Amino acid sequence: MTPEAVAIVEVGLRDGLQNEKQSVSPEMRADWFNALSHAGLRRIEAGSFVSPKWVPQMSGTDEVLRRIERKEGLEVEVLVPNAKGLELALASDVDTLSIFTAASETFNQRNINCTIAESIDRFRDVVAGGRAAGKRIRAYVSCVVGCPYEGRIAPEQVAAVVEQLLELGSDEISLGDTIGVARPREIHALLAAVLPLCPAPKLALHCHDTRGTAVANVYAALERDIRIFDSAVAGLGGCPYAKGASGNVATEDLLYLFQGEGFRTGVDLDAVADLGDRICRHLQRENPSKAGKALVLTRKQ
Repeated sequence: MTPEAVAIVEVGLRDGLQNEKQSVSPEMRADWFNALSHAGLRRIEAGSFVSPKWVPQMSGTDEVLRRIERKEGLEVEVLVPNAKGLELALASDVDTLSIFTAASETFNQRNINCTIAESIDRFRDVVAGGRAAGKRIRAYVSCVVGCPYEGRIAPEQVAAVVEQLLELGSDEISLGDTIGVARPREIHALLAAVLPLCPAPKLALHCHDTRGTAVANVYAALERDIRIFDSAVAGLGGCPYAKGASGNVATEDLLYLFQGEGFRTGVDLDAVADLGDRICRHLQRENPSKAGKALVLTRKQ
């Protein structure tokens, strides 16, 4: 019997690097992208077309996209905030366009300077243009369990945003525990509210590991038949709104979990662990991936 497949959306080169203090050249980012692809990852977020003034770490995303290898079966994804970003994304021939809003009004105001309703209205032209060009639309919803300004977020709040994003024309929705406060019971409550509106094959979970519960939360989502998960090689990133945030859940840690639970990913865990080690040494940072560190250290003994 063939093992059931689980899909990983690698977000380290966008959501991870945009929150790292050190900027990385487009050439290096393209090299890391290609290494991730060679390791077997099939969905990789290459960057975002936001203004370099606001997110300098994402400067040169168009150059990254010119340098990457376009392998068969690879889906190249980028974050697209507006019409200008749409133009650049279409010129770069990406496969998936991502848009971004929140379940918290205050977070949305602080992060992208508009209400939730205004953010969704801004995306109408992006979604229409992307769909007309045959691109997939992915929508991120941040702060699905907790917000640094509003505290706990009710699952019904998230469900209302998800419903609007589906009506907008989103093909997939990624639910983000942006500040890493969720625990399995809260993931179950969240999905109980969202799944009646959006079937599991169209949902992804995006966990941050601020309090060390990300892998447990992913396991809870597996129990609810979620099979798409966002992660970042070497746990890249963080969150400027969460004190002590350690970044996205590490791709290595999820691969280790999925391997042990008998799921099929098509990804070489050792290759990703080696790349995570290389990235951390380049950034001169500690590697937060427990599985990644253990694998690298074991092979060095």
